[in-house]
Amino acid sequence: MDLGLAGQVAIVTGASKGIGLAITRVLADEGVTVVAGARETSAELEALTRTGTVTYVAADLGQPDGVAHLVDAAAGRGRLDILVNNVGAVTPRLDGFVAVTDEQWATTYTLNLMAAVRTTRAALPMMLARGRGVIVCTSSVNAVLADPGVIDYSAAKAALRSFCKSLSKELGPKGIRVNTVSPGPVSTDLWLGAGGVAAAVSARQGTDPSAVAAAAARESATGRFTRPSEVANLVAFLASDVAGNITGADVAIDGGLITTT
Repeated sequence: MDLGLAGQVAIVTGASKGIGLAITRVLADEGVTVVAGARETSAELEALTRTGTVTYVAADLGQPDGVAHLVDAAAGRGRLDILVNNVGAVTPRLDGFVAVTDEQWATTYTLNLMAAVRTTRAALPMMLARGRGVIVCTSSVNAVLADPGVIDYSAAKAALRSFCKSLSKELGPKGIRVNTVSPGPVSTDLWLGAGGVAAAVSARQGTDPSAVAAAAARESATGRFTRPSEVANLVAFLASDVAGNITGADVAIDGGLITTT
């Protein structure tokens, strides 16, 4: 299927690894010029920049002014068609709710909600000027599958999902679609890396990280983690005119982890 994305310009945040890197790669393969934002680059992202269709921009979206360079880079290309708010972070809260500090709550909300709010606010005028555009935000199954082990992350992703739903109602009549994608566990460093969720939980339980990951995988109907490329393909579809009447939607990609609607 030809998604018809060639020649468009996109911003992708959190683009140096994991889901963000996969989204950057898929969009570039579709002929999109990608402004790839991240605090630091990576060998994989550097390889994509050598294709000529991806530009890395250093951006710390934990800071209020972190979006400026990203939006300026897109403005230099004369248009912005796609905004993918992918940046986010999760820290397991293994000592219970009372141990989560105000500072930790604020950090979680900054990276999982306010980064998307600020980037969208800065990027939106370019879309409004053209009367068209697509915004896709990476949420999580934890937006509805509340988990005390990631209590602040769950709340922040629920807020992100609500923000996008509200925004879709305002922007739909102006030619701009807004959707969220909600992965379950994905085979990235966030879950499987040395400092990831599986490692943190296993250290507390005195088990092996692979056992923690296997147990998480068994909770889904497919019995496996989602691949980053699968999330990226979903984002590309939602960004295209093939999905031209989909807005205000949250699309789960979780292998059937959520068993009720």
